[in-house]
Amino acid sequence: MTTRLADIAAQAGVSEATVSRVLNGKPGVAPTTRQSVLAALDVLGYERPVRLRQRSAGLVGLITPELENPIFPALAQVIGQALTRQGYTPVLATQTPGGSTEDELTEMLVDRGVAGIIYVSGLHADTTADMQRYEQLRAQGVPFVLVDGFSPKVQAPFISPDDRAAMTLAVTHLASLGHTRIGLALGPKRFVPVQRKIEGFVRAMQDTLGLNAETVEQDMVQHSLYTLEGGQAATMALIDRGCTAVVCASDMMALGAIRAARQRGLSVPHDISVVGFDDSPLIAFTDPPLTTVRKPVPAMGQAAVRTLLEEIGGTPAPHSEFVFMPELVVRGSTASAPGDRNRP
Repeated sequence: MTTRLADIAAQAGVSEATVSRVLNGKPGVAPTTRQSVLAALDVLGYERPVRLRQRSAGLVGLITPELENPIFPALAQVIGQALTRQGYTPVLATQTPGGSTEDELTEMLVDRGVAGIIYVSGLHADTTADMQRYEQLRAQGVPFVLVDGFSPKVQAPFISPDDRAAMTLAVTHLASLGHTRIGLALGPKRFVPVQRKIEGFVRAMQDTLGLNAETVEQDMVQHSLYTLEGGQAATMALIDRGCTAVVCASDMMALGAIRAARQRGLSVPHDISVVGFDDSPLIAFTDPPLTTVRKPVPAMGQAAVRTLLEEIGGTPAPHSEFVFMPELVVRGSTASAPGDRNRP
C-alpha cells in the first residue's frame, strides 16, 4: 500500500498525505489536485475506489439495424459521446440477420431498466410495420426518440435528414454537368426515406429537366437492397436504360454502382457519374473519391440525445419531426456528361 501511495504521489506531483486524503474522500484538497491524483490512478492502472467513481445517470439504449454500413457506427459514435458527456452510459444493441429482432432488443433493454431508447432506421421507418409496439413502449413509461423515418401514427420526436432536398442537390449538380438521363438507385419502396427520396428526385427531374413525373418514376428509378451488391444490380439496370449518371441512396450502394460501371467497361466519371448519400467515414478515399450528399450526422446525433434527455427529464419535446439539411460534397466521381464535352 505504501509503495502504491508513493507511486501515485510521484505521478501526480503531490505528497503521499495528499494522495491518502483523496483516496479516503477527506476534505481540504483543491479540485485540481484531486483530479491530478485521480488521473494518476488511471495512468498507473489502479482502480478508483468505488465511492470516487462517477455515478452513471443511467443506461440509454441505442438500437441500430446493422454496423456493416459505416454510417451507423458514425451515428452511434456521436450519440454515444453525447450521452457520456451527460453522465449516461450508452448500450449499443444491433440487429443481425437471424439474430435478435428490434422487439427482442427493446424488451432486453427495458428489462435492464434503461432510462430511454434511441432507435436508428428501425421499424418506425417501415410503412408496413405495426406501429403499436411504440405505443406499448410509451405506455410502459419508457422515453424514446426515432431517427431516420417518420410515422404520423407514433407520438414521439423524430430526427430526420431532408431526403427530398438531398435529391434536389444531387440532380441539380448532375444537370449542371449536362446529364439528362439520371437514374436513382435505392432500397425497398416500403421505407419512408426511400419514398421521400423518390418524391424529391421526381420533382427535381421535373423542375430541372422538364421531364414527365410518370416517365421518371417508371424508367429512371430502380429499387434494390441497401448494399454494395444492391447498388451494383440497380446500376446495371439503369445503365441498360441509357443513364449517364446514377444517384444512390447510400454510399455503399454508390460503391456498387462504380463496380457495375467497371464491369461494363465504363470509366467513372468519364463515361458515367455516380453520387452517393451519407458521406460515410473513409468515403473520400475511394477510387475515385465519391461525390456524395452529406447526411448531417453530428447535428442529428446530438439532437437525438438532447431530445431524449428532455423526455427523460419530464419536459418532452413536441411530438414532431426535426429535419436537418444535408449538403452536397463534390469530389471525383462526377463529371460532364459524355455527349456534353464537345460543346463550345
